[in-house]
Amino acid sequence: MKNLLARFVRNESGATAIEYGLIAGLIAVAIITTVGLVGTDVNGAFQAIATALNFPTA
Repeated sequence: MKNLLARFVRNESGATAIEYGLIAGLIAVAIITTVGLVGTDVNGAFQAIATALNFPTA
C-alpha cells in the first residue's frame, strides 16, 4: 500500500493535462477579450464611415 501511494504522488501525467487545460482557458479568455475590444473599434469606424456617406444605419 505504501508503494502504491508513493507511485501516485510521483505520477505527474495528470498534472500535465490540467496545465494544458489552464493554458487553453487563458488563451480563450485572451481571444474573447481581444475580439470584443477590436469589434467595438471596428463597429465605431463603420458607423463613422456610414455617417460620412449619409447611409442609413440600423
